[in-house]
Amino acid sequence: MPFGLTLDQAILFALLIAVFGLLIWGRWRYDLVAFGALVAALLTGAVPVDQAFAGFGHPATVIVALVLIVSRGLSNAGAIELASRWIVDSGRSLVAHIGLMAGFSAALSAVMNNVAALALLMPVDLQAAAKAKRSAALTLMPLSFATILGGMVTLIGTPPNIIVASFRGEALGTPFGMFDFAPVGAVTALAGVLFVALIGWRLIPKARGEQGAPREAFELESYVAELKVKEDSESAEKTLAELEAAIEESEADILGILRGGRRLSARGDTKLKAEDVIVLQGGPEAIEKAAGSLKLEYGDGAAEPEHLKNEDLELMEAVVPVGARAEGRSAETLGLRWRHGVTLLGISRQGHPFRERVRKLTIQAGDVLLLLGSAERQNEVVSWLGCLPLAGRGLQVMQRHKAGLAVGIFAAAIAAASFGLVYLPVALAAVAVLYAFLRIVPPSQIYESVEWPVIVLLGAMIPIGQALETSGGTALIAQGLVEVSRGESAVLALGLLMIVTMTLSDVINNTATAVIAAPIALGTAERLDVNPDPFLMAVAVAASCAFLTPIGHKNNTIILGPGGYHFGDYWRMGLPLEILVVAVSLPMILLVWPL
Repeated sequence: MPFGLTLDQAILFALLIAVFGLLIWGRWRYDLVAFGALVAALLTGAVPVDQAFAGFGHPATVIVALVLIVSRGLSNAGAIELASRWIVDSGRSLVAHIGLMAGFSAALSAVMNNVAALALLMPVDLQAAAKAKRSAALTLMPLSFATILGGMVTLIGTPPNIIVASFRGEALGTPFGMFDFAPVGAVTALAGVLFVALIGWRLIPKARGEQGAPREAFELESYVAELKVKEDSESAEKTLAELEAAIEESEADILGILRGGRRLSARGDTKLKAEDVIVLQGGPEAIEKAAGSLKLEYGDGAAEPEHLKNEDLELMEAVVPVGARAEGRSAETLGLRWRHGVTLLGISRQGHPFRERVRKLTIQAGDVLLLLGSAERQNEVVSWLGCLPLAGRGLQVMQRHKAGLAVGIFAAAIAAASFGLVYLPVALAAVAVLYAFLRIVPPSQIYESVEWPVIVLLGAMIPIGQALETSGGTALIAQGLVEVSRGESAVLALGLLMIVTMTLSDVINNTATAVIAAPIALGTAERLDVNPDPFLMAVAVAASCAFLTPIGHKNNTIILGPGGYHFGDYWRMGLPLEILVVAVSLPMILLVWPL
């Protein structure tokens, strides 16, 4: 074969070139391209048949799926809502928002695994984008890159640091300590965070940024709904003037207050009392936010039947056509609550308010009903009513009383994984199981939470990357580095090592990159008769910094679907960031770890 390549190496290099060309072109879906490449590699024998689907059981693939499930759980429990109250400010400029989120996420990644940090903050960022009515594509990539940068600061922040530290212990007798990475990692992370906040986000393709916040499938006028003040609510004994900020935050309007059968006006000096029924006007999300910020509960003051007390409740919207069973009748006469276990929470009638109680209001053709009930009952009841369900908008009812429990489980798992007590995928799996058992993530949402095209992408590409490693393809690249730097300055060799390691990390898993590059770093230092520590540190930095593709780092893979990115979007911000990382970290390595 030309250039001394074996047949398997030639096939794998050709496939990778073809895959990246097709993915950057963007004509076909990335999961289909990757799976097609895997099939081609299997048919040609470049990937052994017994390794065909090993990628789908690889820890990286499992972690991505579990992180998405855990992220849904944190959102369902209202933990993300609590965090967003002090992080998210719709009046804050985009630069300030990205700077705050990037700085906070980088700091968080220094003390916990950077994948877990992204799992915690991604839903917050998505909420902020929706609230500000801007594209999440403008902020998710900076967030992902910042979590990757922050992981370089400590031993536990990212797997390459652990691998390099362990390799140093085996080769030289003493591993790197918890904060040995901090001098180089912290300065590099700071420079990177400033870049993504001030410049990097502007390099995201304009078409992504102009897509705006995810648009709802059906634009509706406001509903009129009724919620009850709980006994232990913080809103009880407060006037509406005192609650003005919380009311404005929810983006819902208070039309009136029902107390003991009397309707009170919603004046600023009106004081709320326990068991009051608040009449609200707003969209489904505004009503849900009001329930959280004002500590209200769903219902209109009547006792709830047992089947409405389960925690797998969802909001569903349905339009009433002419001739429907619901037309001309009220929720009370239909027996929705007692017979069918579904509550008519609100009605939208072309934005017009009305004075009747929601449950007693005569339903008209053209009304849009906001129904509250278990996921199992909703479709059956809507069909019985003769209504037409609208496209789902993910209107899950938050279980805010479980926020502390959800965060505590997540924090305990991450702490156990960070200190090496439990393998990270196992820790995340335990969180997912507990969330399902406690119904923080209902069984019906477990599979819905996973971005399956992303899983196929990873599952297909990992065997190809492993085959490239076992065939000697990556070692061939590394050997070329040694030959190029032979007889040259050790600084040049160090810089080339960083560039090659960073490039490999963009193509294959960063853990595998660190495993491959660490021995090369030590061998290069020994041949040049210099201190091996700067070379090992260079591998740790470069293996972590995979910014050119969505497959080099799990965090980049996780944001691919939610951000609506194309494969070729990453390099636009990632390439200048990788150049910046080399330019900043190389002098710092030489300063802290002299040759």
